[in-house]
Amino acid sequence: MIILTTLILPEALQTDLHETYPELTFYYQDGVDTEDELLKVADVIITYGEDLTENHIEKALSLKWIMVISAGLEKMPLKAIAAREILLTNAKGIHKIPMAEYTLGMILQYEKKSKDIMLNKQNQKWDRVLEMGELHGKTILIVGAGAIGGEISRLSKAFGMKTLGVNRSGTAVNYIDTLYQLDKLNEALEQSDYVVSVLPSTPETKGLFTKKQFQAMKNTSVFINIGRGDLFNENVLVEALNNGELAHAILDVFEPEPLNQSHVYWTMENITITPHISSRTTEYLPRALGIFKENLFNYLEGNRELKNTVDPLKGY
Repeated sequence: MIILTTLILPEALQTDLHETYPELTFYYQDGVDTEDELLKVADVIITYGEDLTENHIEKALSLKWIMVISAGLEKMPLKAIAAREILLTNAKGIHKIPMAEYTLGMILQYEKKSKDIMLNKQNQKWDRVLEMGELHGKTILIVGAGAIGGEISRLSKAFGMKTLGVNRSGTAVNYIDTLYQLDKLNEALEQSDYVVSVLPSTPETKGLFTKKQFQAMKNTSVFINIGRGDLFNENVLVEALNNGELAHAILDVFEPEPLNQSHVYWTMENITITPHISSRTTEYLPRALGIFKENLFNYLEGNRELKNTVDPLKGY
């Protein structure tokens, strides 16, 4: 079996794979050309999910399984993968720790006025009149509640927050007090002090947040987007903030990326911007490869019911 990665794995992870599966052949590349001979003979491809096209799938004559070491699949040639009936898995679940820590970190920065404190330090200003808030007793809503939402809720509980969730199925999620289905989104928004979207990009979620959703929020609420940037039209958010329909937005994802230097977001005091880093952690690749190794063991045993199997026609 030939396994091709379209990224250069750290040496320690390469060694681990070779020692665990000495009978397999691994190749590590920074990207892959459609005319690459390795592409034609690879049985398995490991990718971040942004560098494969329909042409790659067409040329990968031996390809049986693609492991995407991220959760998002919107840039994958899903129709071509479905047509070839290639097994598709992703790294869903590995982001919950860094993304939950990012979310609580940003919320604490907002409540405890970290920006003002740093500015005062730069200006050598002693100011004890800053109005500090508390998380205790506030309500946080997770839109797209699943593994990440459950971890955000677990940490929120430690601060005495009430936790709400919205997901497609209404399936219960650990540490969420009340769960709503998507058709009750506005009802959940009306109750929430913090609204966190972890929604992926699918036909159902693109443009899901309109004027009505932002108008449903408290005018003191904070909106945090760590899912995908196509959840709303950026002009709608700008208008909502300018109209005082919500107090602040913390944005880690954008459409498109990177955010243009002339974008209005940069100059708005009530928007905090981070460059799509909420899932970044030194443990990212080890966790993703851990899922792959578990699946590879089962695959070699003839089991095709692998962890995080994705339906390419649905995109999840």
